[in-house]
Amino acid sequence: MKLRQVPLEYIEALFKNTMMETLGIRCVELGDDYVVATMPVDKRTHQPLGLLHGGASAALIESIASMGSTLLIDLEKEVPVGLEINANHISGMKNGLVKAIGKLVHGGRRTHVWQVDLFDNETEKLVCTGRLTVMIVPK
Repeated sequence: MKLRQVPLEYIEALFKNTMMETLGIRCVELGDDYVVATMPVDKRTHQPLGLLHGGASAALIESIASMGSTLLIDLEKEVPVGLEINANHISGMKNGLVKAIGKLVHGGRRTHVWQVDLFDNETEKLVCTGRLTVMIVPK
C-alpha cells in the first residue's frame, strides 16, 4: 500500500483546532510508506520536571500514524481509529524539536500497524519508540 500524496497544507488544515495544533505538531514529509512530523519540546509538552512528557510523545506517535492511515483509505467510506498504542521512552529531552518518523509495518484492509521512532532533531538521539495499531471502520 502506498500513501496518497497530498500537499502538506492539506494535513495542516486537518490539524486545525485539534490537539495536534495545540501541541505544535507539524507534518513535514510524506513518502510512499512513511510520515515525518515534528513537535516542539516546550511548556506545552513538558512534564513538571521540565522534560518531554511521555503522554506528549504518545500523542505524537498516535497523531502521525493515524494521519498515515488516513492517507491509505477512502475517507468517504472509512475512518481510522487507534486500537492499541505502546511507547518505550529511551531518553529525555528538555527543549528543542522532536522529530517523529512513522513507517507502515502492515497495511491490511481492516488494520494498519505503524512503527514510530522519535528523535531529538538536533542530536538525532533516539528519544522514544512506539507502535500504533489502527483499526479501519466503516463510516
